[in-house]
Amino acid sequence: MNKIFEQMRAAQPQFFSAADIAISVAMADEISELIAAIESVITLPAFQSRVLAQAPEIARRPTAALGVFYGYDFHLSDSGPRLIEINTNAGGGLLNAYLLAAHGKEDEGARLLNEFVAMFREEWMLERGDLPLTRIAIVDENPAGQFLAPEFELFRQLFAANGIEALVADPGEFRAIGNQLMHAGKPVDMIYNRLTDFSLDATVNAEIRAIFEVGGVVVTPHPRAHALYADKRNLMLLSDEAALIELGVPEATRQIVLKGVPRTLAVHPEDAGHFWSERKRWFFKPPAGFGSRAAYRGDKLTKRVFEEILHGGYIAQEVVPPSEHSVVVDAQPQTMKADIRAYVYQARVQLLAARLYQGQTTNFRTPGGGFAPVFVE
Repeated sequence: MNKIFEQMRAAQPQFFSAADIAISVAMADEISELIAAIESVITLPAFQSRVLAQAPEIARRPTAALGVFYGYDFHLSDSGPRLIEINTNAGGGLLNAYLLAAHGKEDEGARLLNEFVAMFREEWMLERGDLPLTRIAIVDENPAGQFLAPEFELFRQLFAANGIEALVADPGEFRAIGNQLMHAGKPVDMIYNRLTDFSLDATVNAEIRAIFEVGGVVVTPHPRAHALYADKRNLMLLSDEAALIELGVPEATRQIVLKGVPRTLAVHPEDAGHFWSERKRWFFKPPAGFGSRAAYRGDKLTKRVFEEILHGGYIAQEVVPPSEHSVVVDAQPQTMKADIRAYVYQARVQLLAARLYQGQTTNFRTPGGGFAPVFVE
């Protein structure tokens, strides 16, 4: 097993749970069916036209690459999985491949490593055909200071072991020269994008953006992927039967999507009375949020925060409580909540993983919590 992964487990024991989660074949099948249904809706020209009309201009740029590591996050209810959100730069995929090996599934972990490399090669082929993929940059702001910094290094090693030169870099380290993106005097073919500036608007990302806009570098995941999949306003369309009918979604697909996506509404100041009186029913999120930042459970709201939500372009999603699981910590049983993440490429689930926690949202601070493998039984 990789030394960096083992060092991370030792240094941050709260990041990986010793537990594992079992789900039924039926639940796993429902997750896959719901993902396939949602992706079929997202491919519809009418859906894309509606969504991209409200997206930043850079998201309207045609892009052949699909985007790596989509993360579909679910809560599991008695009547099936419920989609909480979709992320387009979901972290933890590689860590969870190594975690499978730590739980005795070495062959499965090794298979995933090969599949992940093949996924990046596929992204490159979609954009560049048979040209060789030579150099990948794994990019985030101040990467060494990021919580998932060890995963960046694991990716660098994985690419290098498969004949692809790789580096980990801050966006400020790149220079645009002609139509090429350069780092330390050498051209970069592909950016593995871990930035949370989804539209590349920040000044520090200007060099990357300039070359991406002229087609000089492949970026995955890219701004268009975020607009189509991860903008939380899209959940309003996916949970609205009238909107789905208008978009031309077939009835069978509509029923799958409507069952799996909790009702989601825009929050407007004129609806303050309604949302405040029924706040316990709702979870409030900013449309471009990530990692539970600035997201609030209605039953925990103060009036001050609620006023900010009313004028902040928020959405409100019906609360679906996470499933609860008994986990042994220091020889004592503890009850943990679980978010289930499906890592997805080309509408297919590559890996299921859980994040176990106590409190309002996933936090990677709960003793005995953290990432846990999900096994289908």
